[in-house]
Amino acid sequence: MTGEPTAAGTAGAASTSTVEAALVALPAPRAEAPGLEHEWQRVVAAVRRAGTIDLICHINPDGDALGSALAAGLALRALGHEVRVSFGDDPQVVPESLAFLPGQELIVPAAAVPDVPELVLCFDVASESRLGLLHEKAFAAPVLVVLDHHASNPGFGTHRLIDPGAPATAVLVDELLRRLGVPLDRDLATCLYTGVATDTGSFKYAATTPATHEFAARLLATGIRHDLISRRLWDTSSFGYLKVLAGALGRAVYEPAAAGGLGLVWTWVPYEELVLYGVTVEEIEGLIDVLRRPAEAEVALVLKQDPDGTLRGSCRAKGAVDVAAVCAELGGGGHVYAAGFAVRDGVETTVARFRAALPS
Repeated sequence: MTGEPTAAGTAGAASTSTVEAALVALPAPRAEAPGLEHEWQRVVAAVRRAGTIDLICHINPDGDALGSALAAGLALRALGHEVRVSFGDDPQVVPESLAFLPGQELIVPAAAVPDVPELVLCFDVASESRLGLLHEKAFAAPVLVVLDHHASNPGFGTHRLIDPGAPATAVLVDELLRRLGVPLDRDLATCLYTGVATDTGSFKYAATTPATHEFAARLLATGIRHDLISRRLWDTSSFGYLKVLAGALGRAVYEPAAAGGLGLVWTWVPYEELVLYGVTVEEIEGLIDVLRRPAEAEVALVLKQDPDGTLRGSCRAKGAVDVAAVCAELGGGGHVYAAGFAVRDGVETTVARFRAALPS
């Protein structure tokens, strides 16, 4: 099912007031990194010239990655471009929590992306390794545009629209749509709202600014049901997830001396447990938000095991530790207070490496 969760046009959302209609029409409030204007002009010109555009996001896409790619795909299709949306996983699975996003008919397998694409737009990819199976194809494109908001992004691609001040890549996509003259509608707003709500933790992370709420207000003014979107993103799970959560919390370890005495709490989820309870790796992405709650620990870490034994780490900090720098030591990256990595080491070795990378 695509579109908003259940009916988009229920009472109270079917029509907007004069004030709301005016709000939708306003230019987006933006917090752009300095020096991007020339790059924006180059990107918009390249997009307008292109016939076929491939839009890719990072492997194991979250709401910001997939929401951004689908919003851009819908907008570019409306302008007459041929578009494909993809990500470099095999098998390629859209998380159940994002199954409501409109535009999923644009998604194609990584194998369907040409070996040498005409133009590639890359969304929310903090490092080349996060391109997965699409890495070689993306870099074969004569024009590779990177739209991202991760401070750890090294700046790959031929055109770089990287704004660490933006709370989500969705904000950059909104700017792209504005420059291309594409007005917001409910489908676009659903994708963009999912992106910004996901990456701000439902507007509670430090990256949330007054401009973020103004952006959200513009999206809400299209009539989207933000309550239903939020329910799908955070308040819906299988019963099996509760069993996996219980196991992960039972394995949780608190290390008060870690991070120079600021404290670390960590746990891990074996792949066999996911199979036992019929739970996907994507479904347990929110586990880190439960583990980060203890007041005693500044840093939280969750390790999730893939079928091939790869451990995917998700970590959070509360304001005193730069976990993006910590994760970079393990080949990953992300935001200052929310980052991740993937390694092929065992659990004990991985935790030891992570602990050693923390400030002492």
